Amino acid sequence: MLPVSIKINPRYSETDQMGIIHHANYLIYLEQARLEWLEQLGFSYAKMEKDGVLLPVYNIDITYKKPIKLGDKITVRIKLKSLPTTKVIFDYEIVNQRDQICSICELTLVFTDAQTFRPRRPIANFLSACQQLV
Repeated sequence: MLPVSIKINPRYSETDQMGIIHHANYLIYLEQARLEWLEQLGFSYAKMEKDGVLLPVYNIDITYKKPIKLGDKITVRIKLKSLPTTKVIFDYEIVNQRDQICSICELTLVFTDAQTFRPRRPIANFLSACQQLV
């Protein structure tokens, strides 16, 4: 379902003393890919928030398979795992320039009402756009 890939050149400031990209930066890379995915679908977090919908992270499961090193050029691949309910689930792969899988991830967001902070159904036109991908 609408797989999107983005290319990232990790920066020196994202490394640890060993020249390995610190694990916390993976979350930033995942978010960059998710924003691009949403944009290609015709949506943005900013517009959703303006319309009273928040999408906080509910769960992240990252498996680190191979370190990303300074100088690596990576690609983050994202796709929707299934049709959204109150939750939207994404699958990711981060690969290096040799197409070796560095990490895999499943990330779950929850559609949340900005006023009550209670779970809610997805925005109708977002759900409709996702259904057209299937």
